[in-house]
Amino acid sequence: MSLVLLATSPRVAPGLLSAAAWDALRSGPVYVADEAHPQVAALRAAGIEVAVAPTPPAGAVVWLLPPGDGGAAFPDALVVVGSEDLPGARLLDLVAVMDRLRSPGGCPWDAEQTHRSLATYLLEETYETLEAIESGDDDDLREELGDLLLQVVFHARLAQERPSGPWGIDEVAAGIADKLVRRHPHVFGDAQAATASDVGERWERLKREEKNRTSAVDGVPLAQPALSLAAKLVHRVEKAGVAVPAPSSPGGSPESAEEVGDALFALAAAARDRGIDPEQALRDAARRYVAAVQAAEAAG
Repeated sequence: MSLVLLATSPRVAPGLLSAAAWDALRSGPVYVADEAHPQVAALRAAGIEVAVAPTPPAGAVVWLLPPGDGGAAFPDALVVVGSEDLPGARLLDLVAVMDRLRSPGGCPWDAEQTHRSLATYLLEETYETLEAIESGDDDDLREELGDLLLQVVFHARLAQERPSGPWGIDEVAAGIADKLVRRHPHVFGDAQAATASDVGERWERLKREEKNRTSAVDGVPLAQPALSLAAKLVHRVEKAGVAVPAPSSPGGSPESAEEVGDALFALAAAARDRGIDPEQALRDAARRYVAAVQAAEAAG
């Protein structure tokens, strides 16, 4: 029988192997180059004899490849996939890297960080992600999403190290997964939702009930950029049916800070009525202005 290579993922627990892998392991002698291979202990516990050899000996039936090795060095051998990564498995690599950075002997800078010290980077990475979306550069977007994901993993790791009430990335992931299931009863339950608007209205209603909110404006983060804040407030108030109109523009050229604020609020409300994100619209206008300035500078 020709050599059989058993390929496994380093991100799947040892011993969790496919049926084809177990059939191969039970069909003949098994060899491995390194006694420390993570599958060895699990296989021996299952009654599989595993011998150590520097290379596959003549007549060997099964050779345990190093975790993550696809067997390219043995082009003529049969490769049996024992375990492979599930979608999202590489997130485990990021968690492992963060563990190394925060553990003794890791990075001094990472070791000193706190939730508060990292806050500025969370905001910065969010804006850089938005810029990548606006620029349409797919490579930049992938990189910036990674930087943003790092902030989530970093904050979760800090919380995991607390002496009391710790929680980590698993609790973060479990929380958002549970929330998505609760907020999508039309997908995970027997509720009906004919349109995206139906979904949005149910989401807001369930959110109010879960958080025991009594005011239409409860939960709106007041620290967000002012234009998006104004649009969000108007949206919440209208959805709740509260009869408080948005400030109206004073007309003409506003003179005082109050008039400027009312004019901007009225403009944000008008943009929302037309389905326009005022914050995005202003960023787009700023980009056009930058392009015009650069064109004028280039023209000399």
